[in-house]
Amino acid sequence: MPLNEYEAWYHIRYRRTSSALTTIFLIIADLLGLLFCFAAGFFFVNLYDLNLINFKSFVTYWPYLPVFITIFGFVSLYPGASLAPAEELRRMTVSSLCIHGGINFSRYIEDGDFDPITVAFIISFIVSPIVLLSCRSLMRNFLSASRLGGIPAVIYGGGHTGRAIVDRLLKNKNTGYVPVLILDDSPTEENQYHGIPIIHNTTIGPEIVKRLHIKMAIVAMPELNRKALDKLINQSVSAFRYNVVIPDFFRFTNIWMSVRDFGGILGLATSYRLNMFWNLWIKRLIDLSIVITGGLLVSPILLGIAVLVKISSPGPVLYSHERLGKNGKHFRAYKFRSMVLDADTKLQHLLDTNPKALKEWEESHKLKNDPRITGIGKFLRRTSIDELPQLINILKGEMSLVGPRPIVDSEVKKYGEYFQKVFSIKPGLTGLWQVSGRSDTGYTDRVSFDTYYLQSWSVWLDLWIIYKTAGVIFRGSGAY
Repeated sequence: MPLNEYEAWYHIRYRRTSSALTTIFLIIADLLGLLFCFAAGFFFVNLYDLNLINFKSFVTYWPYLPVFITIFGFVSLYPGASLAPAEELRRMTVSSLCIHGGINFSRYIEDGDFDPITVAFIISFIVSPIVLLSCRSLMRNFLSASRLGGIPAVIYGGGHTGRAIVDRLLKNKNTGYVPVLILDDSPTEENQYHGIPIIHNTTIGPEIVKRLHIKMAIVAMPELNRKALDKLINQSVSAFRYNVVIPDFFRFTNIWMSVRDFGGILGLATSYRLNMFWNLWIKRLIDLSIVITGGLLVSPILLGIAVLVKISSPGPVLYSHERLGKNGKHFRAYKFRSMVLDADTKLQHLLDTNPKALKEWEESHKLKNDPRITGIGKFLRRTSIDELPQLINILKGEMSLVGPRPIVDSEVKKYGEYFQKVFSIKPGLTGLWQVSGRSDTGYTDRVSFDTYYLQSWSVWLDLWIIYKTAGVIFRGSGAY
């Protein structure tokens, strides 16, 4: 596609897309979210005692809002493009803690009293991470659907890596970037990929910036040698205000990498955090805290589900199956029974008589139309409630809340050389791949997600995955 023709197409489709517009909408989302947090704090204090506080008075504290927005901007939450979700949660939570703490400290200095309004702001902070993440997610979904948000980005590279970047950006709208053009120097006849035009010329970066005012470039050409890459960056990519170079060592990167200087030679420093005993201790403490507290809260629901399972079909309430855990050690994973008693016989008959089902089973060890599943079992599986009894496995120390999915022996070959690495930690009730596609995700992507989780672990990543799990369960997406 000639650049003149592309320019007309671009202005029609992306004329309202910019980082400034994305920033404005995210600020609006944060303002609404913060007002809701204030309201929640005042509401719960008012609910405890009507005479302690006037619920409607939370509106009078709106002058604090610009402080939040200023600090959020200072820690680069606007526009927050390509910011890792765990890092966004960390920055937002720490900033919220500092500002809420500052509000309460200043009020205490002024009044010398720990009053109900102070309690209201403490509650406001407690709910702020979930509320703000939810508001931002809704706003990003709106921007994506309306094509108002997103930062235009030119992708250098039409090969495997470049297309993988385009796929990820199109699938995950929360990255904040919109691929608008692919520049490639390969002599192919393709002129578009997933609707994104391809121009077979990587030297026109300066002209694109001049005519279209695009500020972001992503270089996804790891096959280039150093000399060719330097030439590309210096003569074309450098015209863009911002640029990112995708390395050719995906499986060795993580979100906590930092740059080190060895006398003028730059290196990327990282660490495997789950090899450190204090991090394992922290992870275990989080598991026990959430499982014990949450288990007590949902115990009436668990009891009701047990009754439904019992009356839906003959057989026990719980079902246990041998799975592989940390370092390949076997354990019995518990679930609510969602299948009929003669499930193995029915499965074998189906696989022997239905080649399509056999292929599906070999690829994922799951069936979308599984004849073994009971009526209540379909609901339990769609919402993943059938896995709640694995809270017992977590208490026993066999599993964690977040980690790779526990697998059976026949799945080990699917992980290949990465099995020992992925299962050097405890399997999880939920995990990164579950909130990124669940049963719709193949083993290649599953290994990629598990490896990324292992290398990028942090408390914030675990908390973000737990937060996302609630949304995935609610939607029932990718589960069967």
